[in-house]
Amino acid sequence: MSKKRAHENRSARAAEVIRRQEAAEQRRRLIVVGAVAAVLVIAVVVGLVVQGQRDTTGDVATPPAGASDSFGLVLGDDGAPHTAVVYEDFLCPVCGEFEKLTNAGLADAVEAGRVQVEYRTLDFLSQFGDYSQRSANAFAVVLDAAGPDVAKKFHDELFADQPSEEGPFPEDSALVEKAVEAGADESAVKAGIEDLAFAQWVKNGTERASKDGVVGTPTVMLDGKPVSGETLGDLAANLLTGIS
Repeated sequence: MSKKRAHENRSARAAEVIRRQEAAEQRRRLIVVGAVAAVLVIAVVVGLVVQGQRDTTGDVATPPAGASDSFGLVLGDDGAPHTAVVYEDFLCPVCGEFEKLTNAGLADAVEAGRVQVEYRTLDFLSQFGDYSQRSANAFAVVLDAAGPDVAKKFHDELFADQPSEEGPFPEDSALVEKAVEAGADESAVKAGIEDLAFAQWVKNGTERASKDGVVGTPTVMLDGKPVSGETLGDLAANLLTGIS
């Protein structure tokens, strides 16, 4: 074999080796890219699952009988010329004062057919303990078991006998006793109050309120617009004047 032919053969073999190395490298890159893509897809899926677990507003929660679709107790005629929504927390001391200033006026306006009022009870003050959740759940239990009139009496009694944010907080037995005083049957409410039967419904309603822009309690809406006031007295007066 001539030197020229031998050189050509070596060149050809070298070229083939290089081609095979490049092909192997290309396959390796594709495998790496595919693996990275798979990891990213898994990460995205896991992230969505985790986020879905954190977002509980989509969790199914059976509402109390008589509750509105917007997580509230509605009082008054559908055809009333005004609608008012009150976001409240049974532990909120400002809500308690607002209740004292507006309860009678709102009740009179509902009775006269001037306004339809919706009370949306939230668990906003959980940083102080579990009373906000337990009282809101008890309210839902009473609404479910005894209807809106008894639930409203229970609502009023919870505010009339409101504990301090620092506690001590009423036990479940005290909530059951107060529900019975409002007109509920003990056997119909005891288990639901003790077992937090509507805890998820309360949580969903609280998160819905947050998504709707409610950042504190009391928050009051009249005919779809927020009611404002420099003082709590102004807030109460502006609401009652608006439905007079």
